[in-house]
Amino acid sequence: MRKIVAGLYMSLEGVVESPEKWSGPYFDDEMGQAVGAQMAGSDTLLLGRRTYEEFAAFWPDRTAEDDPFADYINGLPKLVVSTTLKTVDWQPSSLISGDVVEELTRLKSQAGKNISITGSITLVRSLLHARLIDELALMVLPVVVGTGKHLFEDGDQLESGANRSNGRLRQGRLKTGPLLPVEKWVLVDPAGRQVSGELGVGSA
Repeated sequence: MRKIVAGLYMSLEGVVESPEKWSGPYFDDEMGQAVGAQMAGSDTLLLGRRTYEEFAAFWPDRTAEDDPFADYINGLPKLVVSTTLKTVDWQPSSLISGDVVEELTRLKSQAGKNISITGSITLVRSLLHARLIDELALMVLPVVVGTGKHLFEDGDQLESGANRSNGRLRQGRLKTGPLLPVEKWVLVDPAGRQVSGELGVGSA
């Protein structure tokens, strides 16, 4: 069964919006390896409307000479979740405009690599509530942004029990009212050290 994996950059105060504006100075070889591993483990990119429109305005005219990421993202099959878009011109892309939970549940049951989400904060939060996110790969960077959307909003809690080491989250569950477990957390802390944890999906 395929997994849906969401990879996000996060500031110290939890902002995940517009990382292209503040993550650049902290991107190093170790972070590149983490991003590369997520890319290698997926064969489909899942995007919300806004992120799709931003990417579609930027990437189609780029080549490997401009950016080594260009050939990968231009050739990768993309799923776009939107109730307002009628067509998606950046190919190969497919539009999901009906029952998102039903369609993604169907796609997860198919053979293949993971389905990866980049950006698309609103979509990620929606899928967390729908229990469709299997892994969160969060790169926590040593920067305070000040403003921007948070992945975890008021009322959300990270539950980790006795799973903390030196104040760093090793594993946890996102709780927004009813428990919303994910299978795995992977974080890169401000010192550049990767920590992770495993959880059983559907556990209480």
